[in-house]
Order: sequence, then structure tokens, then C-alpha cells
Amino acid sequence: MDLHRIWLTLLALTAATTALSFGSGAVVAAGLVALAFLKARAIMSGFLHLDRAPEWRTAFTLPLALWLVLIWGLYAL
Repeated sequence: MDLHRIWLTLLALTAATTALSFGSGAVVAAGLVALAFLKARAIMSGFLHLDRAPEWRTAFTLPLALWLVLIWGLYAL
């Protein structure tokens, strides 16, 4: 993915985050967490070039996903 496409993807995800942030509840929180995950993946793959090193991308993605699920779970309580 070239940097322009990643940048546009991040802009779209940020716009979706802004639109979703006006809601409330666990479902909206899950959507916000999912968008944060997608933005982090885009940054890791594009700007940090971890798309060329799938093992490293997995090493960063798995703990990130676990933290985001934990954060959402604590919010949902």
C-alpha cells in the first residue's frame, strides 16, 4: 500500500470514529475499539512497513488486540 492510500484510509477511519463518538453504550464502544484497531494496523503496516514482516506485525497486533478487548470489557462492565 502506498502512503497516500494509507493516509486516506486513516482519514476515513478518523471520520468514522468522529461520527461514531456521538453515540453511547457498549456497542458504540466496541465500534470505536474496532476502529482504533484498524487505524493501528494501518499505521503498523504502512508507516512502519510491518507488512513486509508478518511475524513482527503479529507480535505487535496480538497484544494490541488483547489490550483493546480488555479495555472494552472493562468499559462494558
